[in-house]
This record gives sequence, C-alpha cells and structure tokens, in this order.
Amino acid sequence: MESIKNKIVLITGASSGIGRASAKHFAQLGARLILMARRQERLEALAKELEVETLSIRLDMRDKEAIFEVVETLPEPWRKIDILLNNAGAALSSDKVQDADIDGWDDMIQTNFRGLLYMTRAVLGGMVARDSGHIINIGSTAGHACYPGGNVYSATKHAVRALSESLRIDLLGKAIRVTEIDPGCVETEFSEVRWKDKEKAKRFYSDFTPLTPEDIADAIVYCATRPLHVNISEMIIYPTDQASPNHIYKRGKSSTNMFD
Repeated sequence: MESIKNKIVLITGASSGIGRASAKHFAQLGARLILMARRQERLEALAKELEVETLSIRLDMRDKEAIFEVVETLPEPWRKIDILLNNAGAALSSDKVQDADIDGWDDMIQTNFRGLLYMTRAVLGGMVARDSGHIINIGSTAGHACYPGGNVYSATKHAVRALSESLRIDLLGKAIRVTEIDPGCVETEFSEVRWKDKEKAKRFYSDFTPLTPEDIADAIVYCATRPLHVNISEMIIYPTDQASPNHIYKRGKSSTNMFD
C-alpha cells in the first residue's frame, strides 16, 4: 500500500456526493486536500469536519479562464499536486434529443468534459516536470453503453473514457498514473439535479439497492494507494442489482428499463 500521508489531493465537485465522500476517505489517510466546488459554504463546512490541512476554493468548472487562474495562483505550499480527482459532473435531463434543452447540453459538455480537460491540462504540467502524479477521472457506465434519454450525458462520458486512454498513451514513459472509475447507479443528489424533482429521484432509487458515495470513494482510495508501479487503468462498478446502464433489477420485476 502506497502511503498518501501529506500528499496533496485536489478534488473537484467536493461539496457533495462522491467528491465529499472521497475527501473524507483521503483525510483519514492523512492527505492534504484542495477542495473545489461552486458551493463555497458547503466546502467550508466540510473542511471543518476534516482533521487535516485543507484549502477550499469556489470554482465553476464551466469557466475555462477561472480553472487555469485558480491552479496558477495556488499558494506555494499547495502547488505540488500529487493526485487530481476529476469528479465534478452532472446530468441535466433525460429528454430525447428532439425534446432537449440545448442550454443543458452546453452545461454538461462544459462541466463533464471541457472542465475536466482544462483542469487536467492546468495540473499536468507540474506532474510532468516532477515526473510523478496520479489523475483519477470519474466517468460512468454511460461511457460504455447508451440508454434512453442518456444521449449528451453519455456522449460526455464516452469522451472522458477516450481522454483517459489517450492520456495513458501520451504519458507513457512518465511516472504518472491515469485511472478511470466508472460507477453505475449511485444514490446522490445527481438525480435530483437531473430531474429537479426530489420525489422522482426518490422513486428512481426505490426497490433496489444502489451504490453509495462511500462505495466509490473506497474504490478511488484503493486505486490511489496501489504501489507506484501498479496503475488501475479502469474500474467499472455496478450495484449488484444493476447489469448494464439500462438494466436494473427492482423488486417484483425481473429486468427493467432504468427509467421505468
């Protein structure tokens, strides 16, 4: 097990869900944490819970210039980023292409892919110069197969998968690891944001046992703590009740469209 005590871990989308759970897991191992998200008050509340050194920064991943400025102006003690967890992301509808809100498409593309790409570029230069580091991208099983209403969200996660593979090729010969973790159904605020309907989100997660943010955080920390010569390139994680992006077993049903 590779120690990450005192290593600097930058987490995007750290204010809730997988990002928040990951911050807690990394903190338990003594990492120093840079927490980024749009909701500053949540970041500050999280930082107070963690018994490690933290730096909380409000950042909208849709803002290209802000991403580069934030990384370039980090205080000196925080510039040597050892692990980048590209976690920020969202799905903003389950509408068919012909019915969808184009603004929602732009937000997903900006956050899920462009923001991830720009943050990676902003951090990667330092990793290359030091010849060390680890980039962990949170993708999705939607990056492996499509499902009804998944269209643009699925496209962004396919792009994350392609970028992760390309990064490993581009960094060949460097001591920099690239990991992609692709969860299936995880119960977070994700579906509430997607549908803007708490009751609909609650119904979606009923009658089966989804993954928790802690399940994914545990996997993230596992990948980050392997010996340096070991790179977990890709990890697909489903709840036992899910067989594909479009097939979930719900009590009383043998197989179901995930949006039934």
